[in-house]
This record gives sequence, structure tokens and C-alpha cells, in this order.
Amino acid sequence: MKALTIWQPWASLVMAGFKPYEFRGWPAPRYVVGQRIVIHAGSRAIKATEVRDLIEQLASGEFCGGLKLAAVTFLEDVLMRRRQLPLAAGLGTALLGEPQQSCDLWPDQFEGLSDSDRVEHSNWAWPVSEVEPFEPIVPIKGHQGFWNWPYPVEQRAA
Repeated sequence: MKALTIWQPWASLVMAGFKPYEFRGWPAPRYVVGQRIVIHAGSRAIKATEVRDLIEQLASGEFCGGLKLAAVTFLEDVLMRRRQLPLAAGLGTALLGEPQQSCDLWPDQFEGLSDSDRVEHSNWAWPVSEVEPFEPIVPIKGHQGFWNWPYPVEQRAA
């Protein structure tokens, strides 16, 4: 099974069902589309300024790539240290859907932004759904891009 490392808090937002898309500057390889992948939380420390900015963007109704407004309470708990998010750990699995260009999903948000960092780094939206958390999470160092998950993963019965 392939794994994908995502920085926190975004990895946990995927696993909590608040973040329906992972954004990358490139389309996901065909061999992982339609497959379950491990969602791995990177070892990069959570930046309070990023969490604070994300809360403000969501609360003000600013475009956040499909991130659900219900994530505000989750993120406030992270910011206030009432919720500790794991680093350098496999959190569970998700089904990776067919990537779409962000400008096709949200044309109003990307109109006239051809030089924007958002367009460059977020031009592919990868749907992630049907999350299945690991119990317990699995501490492990991650890698860039897709990498091979070294442990067996039990699949839930459909």
C-alpha cells in the first residue's frame, strides 16, 4: 500500500473528515487513483500562525478548498492545545479519488490568479474519502511523494 505524508494539521483534518481534498502541484499517479492510501502525518511542527490564519479564513467565509466550517472548533482546540496532533505517524487510510484541477472545481476562486502561489501549489485537488483511522496510530518517519507503507493494513469489511 502507498502512503502520503501530509503536514499537520491537514493530515488530521483529512482523517477527521473535515478536509475532502489534498492539494498538490501535480496530478496523482494513475496507479494510486481509486486505491486506499495511508495518510501519514509529517514530522514538521504545527505552526500556530498557520492554524490561526486557517481559522480566520474559515470563519470569514474565505475560500479554503472545500474545508468544512465545522473544522473551526477542531482547529481552535489545536491552537489552544486542548487537542494534540501526532507527528511522524501513520494515522489511517483514505480512498484516493480522481484528481481534478482546482480551477475546474472552483472557477470563481481561480479566475485571474495565473501568477498566484495558490494556483502553482494547489492546482490539483485530490479527493480523499472513506477514511479509516488506525487504532492505535503508527509512529514512523515519512518520505516525500508516495512511498511504500512497510506494514500490513487490515481492511474493514464493506
